[in-house]
Amino acid sequence: MKAVALGVAVLLVIIPFWSVIATSLADKEAIAASGGGMVLWPGRMSFEAYKAILSGGVVTRALGISIAITVVGTVFSLAATTGLAYWLSRRGAVGVRPMTTLVLGAVLFSPGLIPSYLVVKQLSLLDSWWSLILPVMVNAFNVVVMRAFFQGLPRELFESAAIEGASSSATLIKIVLPLSKAVLAVVGLFYAVGYWNAFFNAMLYIQSTEKWPISLVLRTYVVNQTTIGGEQVGAGAEVMPPQLPLQMAILVVALVPILVVYPFLQRHFAKGVMTGAVKG
Repeated sequence: MKAVALGVAVLLVIIPFWSVIATSLADKEAIAASGGGMVLWPGRMSFEAYKAILSGGVVTRALGISIAITVVGTVFSLAATTGLAYWLSRRGAVGVRPMTTLVLGAVLFSPGLIPSYLVVKQLSLLDSWWSLILPVMVNAFNVVVMRAFFQGLPRELFESAAIEGASSSATLIKIVLPLSKAVLAVVGLFYAVGYWNAFFNAMLYIQSTEKWPISLVLRTYVVNQTTIGGEQVGAGAEVMPPQLPLQMAILVVALVPILVVYPFLQRHFAKGVMTGAVKG
């Protein structure tokens, strides 16, 4: 019975995803045969939709922006989160108790949309890519998870490092980080997915369409089915494919990077999440 339920759940996930891929590869005849809707088998596969969206213009530019924001944001977030979590995990460090209370408060309470927008505006970050990174650079929940992981490391390691005269930064870099690949992979994945999919912040803070990331392009063109700044997606292609395969191709391109990265981090994922969940 469990196997049947699991099989049904897997099919419910795989069939829509496969339909998106098949439709993105379908030619005009297959789309016409389906009545202009989604298909489950593309027939004669056509890569015209991918050639169109990757031939330069809106999607190619948005992909580059999203990759840059995700890479830079994830690196900055990991560095800031690691430093803060390591500080909070050390007993006797200055200011640990009030800062821990502040972090836990940030987990429970959100500042809200209007205060966040006003802060971004006062910092002159509107219509800047930094508005997609700096306001969300440190996530309080990720700090708590990483702090719990650091607290679970053997105290003898830190005592040995102190006896050898190692500074706190040297201990973090040479001892703690090499032992923390699991939690770093998990937290890094959380941040990367957040930066890659953050269309709402982009919609709030980015006014120039040429600065839009792929998530906002996806929402505007696929959901709203409108042009972007008067520029039609795939307009530079020699052969213009049907609109539906174009939309599905953009959706696939937006999903693939995270799907490619996840298998490399999956072996660390369960260990990192469970460690952060059970340590106090």
